[in-house]
Amino acid sequence: MTSGPTPADSPAVTAPETVFGPAFLQNPYPAYDVLRTEAPVGRHVVKTLASEVNAWVVTRHEDVRALLADPSLSKDALGLPRIIERHAPQPDGSTGGHPRSMLFSDPPDHTRLRRIVSKAFTMRRVERMRPWIEQLADDLVDEIVPGAEFDLMEQIALAFPIYVIGALLGVPAADFADLRRWNGVLSSVEAGAAEKREAIELSYAHLESVVAAKRRAPADDLVSALIEAEEDGDRLDGGELISSLFLLMNAGYETTANLIGSGVLALIQHPDQHRRLREDPALLPGAVEELLRYESPLNLATIRYTTRPVQVGEVLIPADEIVFVSLCAANRDPAVFDRPHALDVGRKKNQHLSFGHGIHHCIGAPLARLEGEVLFGRLLGRFRRWELAVPAEHLVWRHSLQFRGLASLPVRMS
Repeated sequence: MTSGPTPADSPAVTAPETVFGPAFLQNPYPAYDVLRTEAPVGRHVVKTLASEVNAWVVTRHEDVRALLADPSLSKDALGLPRIIERHAPQPDGSTGGHPRSMLFSDPPDHTRLRRIVSKAFTMRRVERMRPWIEQLADDLVDEIVPGAEFDLMEQIALAFPIYVIGALLGVPAADFADLRRWNGVLSSVEAGAAEKREAIELSYAHLESVVAAKRRAPADDLVSALIEAEEDGDRLDGGELISSLFLLMNAGYETTANLIGSGVLALIQHPDQHRRLREDPALLPGAVEELLRYESPLNLATIRYTTRPVQVGEVLIPADEIVFVSLCAANRDPAVFDRPHALDVGRKKNQHLSFGHGIHHCIGAPLARLEGEVLFGRLLGRFRRWELAVPAEHLVWRHSLQFRGLASLPVRMS
């Protein structure tokens, strides 16, 4: 991936407007197979959680991986409103972002914020939670009535990660329902700008109260650890602390829920792989990676924009353009993955990009992997038979180009 001049006649390739229509949301992979070959770098109208924007969409694994690490693409929220206003046909005023969050910042701010947060959010802290996470998984699985129909998204997939992240942060268990409701609004494409702003305000107010309580009485939780975390004498100030907690809470919820729901569906639809995994639990860590590849919890990575012209293959993307890289498309690129549309829980070479790449690689990846291993392990160990309670064609994927997740998943397990 290089930045610089290219012949003036290098065209931007635009695929048909219908490429991101309703049928695409149900199954994006046939369209992505076409785009990777015919328009791997193309302009499209993309509906984000905030608005519709004219953006570039990149689909080849090689290009996606390079752009995820390219410093010519910015995630700085302070510059984003100007870019959105230029490229959104009908901006709704909700695109300001959170300027103090490391997700929407560039170096050196990002470097500083991530280094301090990483002091508190460690692999050791995540592993210390394993017994509690295992007990939570047991409790949720215990509530499944063998042979009875239930919505796995509602009862398991959306409940499990919010309980985990709430416990990690040190939020009182009585508040988990509020966290889940606010997160649901923020990840909804149906919720309006005013409703989202209210959810953000309520989330921030709640986190501020949690931080105040932890300052008075520190405990063995992530909030207390972040309050104390420092790097060369530098600490998070109040605004940075709240924004970091807000990011960790939201990032640890929706994507893990999608991993669980999509993963269960994939195993139901591939009974040979389900049986193989049940008979050989040692495959479970690799199987979680394969489920992440097969259905990435994020379709498009979070928004980026070019700070200067960037050459991607045969196309020059100008400066001040919005760029989305497709993780779903990259994860099924036949140039990288053997039999990309096949689920293989024993896949050896798995360079999926579901957690991103580069400086913005998901800081919560170890926690998501642990949650996936524990929950899938409990379901496989408890229930031999998994089946859909409705025809597969009746399942509805959420109307979002950024998230890739099921709206519901009626199943029976016995």
